[in-house]
Amino acid sequence: MYDYSFHHDLNLLDIAWKGPFTPELVQSYARGLLVRFAQEGFAPGYRLRMDMSGSATQPQDALPIFAAEFRDFPKAERIAVITASAIARLQVKRVMTQPYLRIFGNADEGLAWLLGRIYVAPAG
Repeated sequence: MYDYSFHHDLNLLDIAWKGPFTPELVQSYARGLLVRFAQEGFAPGYRLRMDMSGSATQPQDALPIFAAEFRDFPKAERIAVITASAIARLQVKRVMTQPYLRIFGNADEGLAWLLGRIYVAPAG
């Protein structure tokens, strides 16, 4: 359903969603992620890459649970959301209004922006 990893060398929390969330799954995901965040020693000001390319849009009944569960989550410095879906982009723009958030079509481009690098597309 989801994977996440912490990259201390990049101050990066890397998350990949792989399907829709139920309200119950949102709660366990958010609480588990917060515990792991503290265990990893991360703090506000980290970078967040959320790869939503494997999940499309989220069910409407899960959205308010996301908002409630992540209301007090430590604030990122930058957020890169990855999705090629036009509908998912619209949902992200409606729900995630942080001015430090950008949406990208691929993970490498999002990571380059997070790290302040110039993205160079692969040849071919």
